[in-house]
Order: sequence, then C-alpha cells, then structure tokens
Amino acid sequence: MGKSFARIGVFAAVLLILDQLTKLWAQSVLLQGREIKLIGDFLTLKLTYNSGAAFSFGSGTTWIFTLISAAVVLALPFFVYRIPLLSYRLILAAVWAGACGNLLDRLLRRPGFGIGHVVDFINYNGLFVGNVADIFLVVGLVVLSVSECFGVCEGKETPDNPSAQRRDACDAGDDDPDADISAGEDACSGDSAWVEA
Repeated sequence: MGKSFARIGVFAAVLLILDQLTKLWAQSVLLQGREIKLIGDFLTLKLTYNSGAAFSFGSGTTWIFTLISAAVVLALPFFVYRIPLLSYRLILAAVWAGACGNLLDRLLRRPGFGIGHVVDFINYNGLFVGNVADIFLVVGLVVLSVSECFGVCEGKETPDNPSAQRRDACDAGDDDPDADISAGEDACSGDSAWVEA
C-alpha cells in the first residue's frame, strides 16, 4: 500500500508542477494583452487573472474559494489512501493536483495571501478562460461521475471488475470439488496485484 501511495503522490506532484510551469510560461509570453490563436477564435491563449471561481463567479469572495480549495487539498489524500483501485486513485490524484494548483495561486500571488488571483490563459471562444489545473479538475470530476454511473468506483463489483472475477473464482472453488485448489487459493488470497498495481 505504501509503495503504491508513493507512486500516486509522484503522479500528482508531476501534474501540479506542470500546472505551475504553464502558468509561469503564460505570464512570460502572453504579456500586454498578447493573444495566441490555436484553433481560430474558438481556442486561444490569453492571459487573465481570476479572483473568483469558474466564469469569474464570486470575484469578491476569493477567501471562500481559498478555504474550500484548502479543505479539498487536505482531505483528498485520505480518500486516495483508502481506495483500492489504481484507476480511481489516479483520477483523485488529478483532481487533487488541480485543486492544489489553483490554491497555490490564491495563497502566493497578488494581491495577497489567501486572496491571490488565479492565473488563467486558455480562452474557450470567449465563454471562459481557464488553466491546466482547471482541466485536471473538470476531467477528473467528469470521469468520476461517469465511473460512478457504471459502478466501477470504490471497488464496486461489476463483471469487468477484478474483485468480481476474484469472487467468482472463490465461489467456483467452493462449489466444485474438482476445481483447481491452487487457482482458488490464488484468487482468494488477501491483497491481489491489481490492488497495489
């Protein structure tokens, strides 16, 4: 468990560093209103500073979003540690990296501690401007929602889930006296490789 958790931590740290590096790049390249077109006007790079949440909502209450982000950043590692599925851990690690990336902006950037403005630079056709951390957050939460709909989160047993396959192997070993005992023991033994992968 410890080694697996360490790998998840490294993955989350890499995503966090990527977010911070892209923000530094944006601040150095997209100065004085410069805009870089990637897909016409639909997707461009344009530097802005967001004092609120998505769509600049709540721009006058930055400290509230700071507290919410801090709570998420502190709580998520405990959930990751308790989840057996590697894929679910990776998704939560991405969400953590996104929340932590924007939290660092609010803690360390101007105008001051806890009320700093988040660096945004990915302009989606003028509808809103986001950053790499936002991508981690949104994609992670969407994948979590879809996974929950199909019952693959939190180790739920589905036909495609290894836990269900392991359970079936155990049941087969109990019901069939001619079943391969060694195979049944392997399938039923404590922590299997898929948990710690």
